[in-house]
Amino acid sequence: MLVVFLRKKGYDKKWRYVQKGYGFMKKSTGVLLLLVVLVAITVVNNQRVSGEQLASSRDAIVSTEEAPREGFMAPSFTLQSIDGQTSYEVGGKRNKLLFLNFWASWCGPCQAEAPDLVMLYGKYKDQLDMYSVNVTSNDTVDKAKQFVDQYSFVNPVLMDVKGDVFKKYNGMAFPTNLLIDRNGVVRHVFIGMRPIKDVEKAVNHLLKEAP
Repeated sequence: MLVVFLRKKGYDKKWRYVQKGYGFMKKSTGVLLLLVVLVAITVVNNQRVSGEQLASSRDAIVSTEEAPREGFMAPSFTLQSIDGQTSYEVGGKRNKLLFLNFWASWCGPCQAEAPDLVMLYGKYKDQLDMYSVNVTSNDTVDKAKQFVDQYSFVNPVLMDVKGDVFKKYNGMAFPTNLLIDRNGVVRHVFIGMRPIKDVEKAVNHLLKEAP
C-alpha cells in the first residue's frame, strides 16, 4: 500500500531512497549478526582454552611441604639396612618410583601380603625401589630377621629402631604402604592390606607418567 501511495503521489525518487535505505539496513543487520556470531565463537574458544590451562595447572600443583599425605613431598629420613652395612635415604627426586612398606613380624596382614610384595618387587625392580621398613620399636631384630628369611625378601629391609620414622609418617596400623613418584611426591597411601592388583595398577599408572 505504501508503494502504491508513493508512486501515485509522484514520489518515485523518494521511493528509490527508501529502497536504498532498506537495503542498507539489511546489509547492516547481516554484518551485525556476523559480528555477534564471531564474538560468541571467540568467547567459547577462550573459555575452552582457559579451562584446559586451568586443568593442566591443577595437575601440576604439588605442595613442597613434607607430609605423609597424597600430593605432598614424602618426609625425608635415613635408616640403616637390617645387616647394618648400608644407609638408605628417602626424600626428594629419585630415578625410580618408591614403594615404602612399614611392617612388623607379628602382623597377620603383613605376613599375608609379603609374598605379593616379593612378587611385585621381582616384576618391577628395574623401575621401582622397595624399602621394607621394620618398625623395630614394636618388634625385635631377631623376629624381623626370621620374617625376612621366611618370605625371602631380596629388596632392602630397613630398621626403624626407635620408631621415629613410623611416627613421622603418622603410622597407626600395620601394614602401612606408600607409593612415591620420581619427584618424591606421595601419590598413594595404603593403610592395611590391599589387593595386589590395586597396588600394581597404581604402579603402572605412575610408570606411564613422564619423569
